[in-house]
Amino acid sequence: MSRPDGDRKAAGGPALHALGRVVAALSALAMGLAAVGLLVSLALIGWAVVMRYAFNAAPIWVDEVVGFLLVAIVMLAAAQTFRRGEHIGVDLFVGRLSERGRRWAQAWAALATLAVTGILIVNGWETAQLARMLGLLTEGHLEWPTWWLMMLMPVGGALLLLAALEALWRALAGAPPLGGGHAPEEDGA
Repeated sequence: MSRPDGDRKAAGGPALHALGRVVAALSALAMGLAAVGLLVSLALIGWAVVMRYAFNAAPIWVDEVVGFLLVAIVMLAAAQTFRRGEHIGVDLFVGRLSERGRRWAQAWAALATLAVTGILIVNGWETAQLARMLGLLTEGHLEWPTWWLMMLMPVGGALLLLAALEALWRALAGAPPLGGGHAPEEDGA
């Protein structure tokens, strides 16, 4: 049974709408930070290439910084990517399901994502705290505290947890899923 769009938006009620706005704001902020990290990585790599081939003075620390930024980019962008429906999926299968079947597939995907976020948050936090307690440093030229990098796992996991909770709630309430190639903010969530 299909509901008119007005009824579908109201399906989750004001609490789902409020959660959607919070998740949209947090995931957009995290995606913005990931974009800055990507631009910084691009600039550093370009600079390192010029220094290496034009001046024969390759900066040895650039590869390490870009590697660290890559971890940050992935962890910070995961929630927004999930909200937009851009994670890996089996569209061929899900596209052939009824509306109810698609909602169940959305709910199962959100539940699986919630399980992954639990691992990211708990194990990431415990690993970061152990690394902090032991005073572990990264290997290489920079020797940064490893717990700084490890904290990206629980932070990214928490953002992804919020996005998965929103997706699960939307699926159970019969609200339209976010995604489908458009920005989540267009849904009014």
